[in-house]
Amino acid sequence: MVGIGIQWTGRAILLAFLILGLANCTMLGLNYASLETDNKPAITPALSADFDRASTMTILEDELFGPWPANLPVQSGQLQMIDDHYHGGRGTLQEVMITIGAGEAARTFPVVLALPNQASSAPVPLIISQTFSSNCSVFPGHPVTSPEGTQCDGSRMTGFFGFMATQIFGTYIAEAPVESYLDAGLGYASFQGSGFVPDSAKYGPLVMQRLGPDPKPTSALMAWAFAYKAAADTLSVDPRVRGGAISALGHSRFAKSALIAAAWSSSIDAAIAHQSGFGGAASSRSKTGENLTRMSNSYPHWMRPGLADDLKSGTQLTLDQHYLLALAAPKPIFIGNGRRDVWSDPNSTYRVAQAADVVYEARGVSGLPETNMRDFQPGAEISYWIRTGGHSVVSEDIDAFIAFASAHFLPEPSGETDLLIAQ
Repeated sequence: MVGIGIQWTGRAILLAFLILGLANCTMLGLNYASLETDNKPAITPALSADFDRASTMTILEDELFGPWPANLPVQSGQLQMIDDHYHGGRGTLQEVMITIGAGEAARTFPVVLALPNQASSAPVPLIISQTFSSNCSVFPGHPVTSPEGTQCDGSRMTGFFGFMATQIFGTYIAEAPVESYLDAGLGYASFQGSGFVPDSAKYGPLVMQRLGPDPKPTSALMAWAFAYKAAADTLSVDPRVRGGAISALGHSRFAKSALIAAAWSSSIDAAIAHQSGFGGAASSRSKTGENLTRMSNSYPHWMRPGLADDLKSGTQLTLDQHYLLALAAPKPIFIGNGRRDVWSDPNSTYRVAQAADVVYEARGVSGLPETNMRDFQPGAEISYWIRTGGHSVVSEDIDAFIAFASAHFLPEPSGETDLLIAQ
């Protein structure tokens, strides 16, 4: 009995530390985000349809993200077949190794590609997802490559930690329902962001400092955004992948990078940015939720060096995040949110999308429909999605991702194209 008591005490302590750590970035979703926008501050400075792209990119690099690492060399190996009868014949599962950088400092990581088997030989749209966990967890039970370079022998999301992570962050925080993408006629690729640059305030900058040639990536967000481009360039040469129909999918910090990738890289044709928060689609001037000062202090490596200290000393950014969205125009952008994810500030995110709409409209596309925060229209070029629940990835989100990609890149969208989310 004493042993059992000690065991459960240990689990309780572990649970307490886990909840405390997760609460730091989610605030546990105990409140609801406001759906009212008319009584909120305007997003400034106002955008004009003929805004200067080059100067906007320079300002965002200098003040927020650091330079885009345009000169980093990228090399890739050959696609290796893992399973030619994937999910009962629904598709194929392959893997390719991508190397970014040169010499001893170069970083190599695996990208796994799942493509549907179709009666038609027409190339398919592709969603590239950057994930927190390794592909061992995204594709459990399949012999993909682990971060250590060995063959995976199971998911990394099992046991007590895996159970708690999925309870808090949703069923699909690691494992992906790849069969759903395949059944919709979409390809799905995945790689772990920290396989390229570690998500660490200590080790991330060290890795980036060694990468070359100049300009070096000075924030992890920029580096991860560049990794989307590297994966897209590698996979787009496959004749089964449809050119001009490659989406960058990310949740939380990787949603921020998906937006940057769509803005800076012509290789990315759309962004599916789920709960991107500050540094993503939320207003940098907002005082609701995490706010940019707190985020940059907690995760200084995500942003350009010195930002946290500058913000604490009173530095004001020249631009807000509607300029980031405008840089992607007229590419389709999906902006996902949760009502209980106040930490990511869904309200200011909607107002940022509204403020960016002028540029989309000027490009001759639909932009953000002028309705309300709950009206999800996946066919709109700025598609805003909000559901009940917190900072997580759940089945409702997957359905919304697929509806968005289908509406923009498939001739006959799969499933519903207009979903109204109840309060």
